[in-house]
Amino acid sequence: MAFIKGGMFRMGANDGTPHEAPVHPVTVKAFWMDKREVTVAEFARFVRATGYKTEAEKFGWSGMFDVRARGWAKADGANWQHPDGPLSQARPDEPVTQVSWNDAVAYAKWAGKRLPTEAEWEYAARGGLAGKTYAWGDAKRPRGRPVANWWQGDFPQKNTGEDGYVGRAPAGRFPPNGYGLYDMSANVWEWCADWYDASYYAKSPRANPRGPANGQERVLRSGSWLCADNFCTNYRVAGRSHATPDSGLNNLGFRCARDA
Repeated sequence: MAFIKGGMFRMGANDGTPHEAPVHPVTVKAFWMDKREVTVAEFARFVRATGYKTEAEKFGWSGMFDVRARGWAKADGANWQHPDGPLSQARPDEPVTQVSWNDAVAYAKWAGKRLPTEAEWEYAARGGLAGKTYAWGDAKRPRGRPVANWWQGDFPQKNTGEDGYVGRAPAGRFPPNGYGLYDMSANVWEWCADWYDASYYAKSPRANPRGPANGQERVLRSGSWLCADNFCTNYRVAGRSHATPDSGLNNLGFRCARDA
C-alpha cells in the first residue's frame, strides 16, 4: 500500500458529463491505498482461506463484454476465475473481475482493509497534480504513446492494441502516478464505498465526504479497457460511473484502502 497524506483538492470536472459537476473543494484525511488493483492471485488466496463464493458463482452467470460479438451478453458460467465465459481462464497477475461490490467488501474485511471513498479515490488518482485531466497530466499520449490501458480504435469495431493490450492488462504494467499508484486510469473499473447520486457533488460536505446515506447503485471509478475516444472517456481522473451492488462484469474490479 502507499501512504496518501491528507489534503485539499478540487474534485470533479465542469467540462465532462453532468454528474461530474460541479467542481468543488474537498478535504480528505490521510489514508493508505493499495498500489495496484486486487489481482486474481490475491483473490484466490482469500477464497482458499474462507471458502467464499462470489455472487456471480451463486447466480451461475455474469455480465460480459464479448469482443467477437462486439457487445454485452449474459454469460452463463462467467465468474472471477473465468471472466470472459466458462472457456476462459483468468491470469493470476491480472486484476480480479466479475466481483460484485458485496464480494469486494467481503475481501476487504478479510484483508483488514476497506473500500476507498469516492473522494479518497479521486484524490489518490490525481497523484498530487492539481486540475489535470488524467492521472499523469493533460496530454492523452505523453511522448506520443498511451500510458494506460484503454480501447484505442473505433469502439466496438476495432481495438488496435496500441497500448499493448486488447483486453485486461496485468496489474501494475503501466507507470505509476505521483503517489506510486498504478492503473488509476483505465484497465478495469474499481468499486468505491459510496452510494451513487448523480447530483451529490452539489450538496457534498467539504470534509471527508462519504456519499449519500442510501441509494440503489454504488460508485465506480477509473474507466476500463473498454473506454474509447468515440464511446466514453472515463479514464479521466474525474470520470465516474455506477452499478448495482450485486453486479459483476469482466471490466470491473477493485482496490482497497485503510485508515491511517
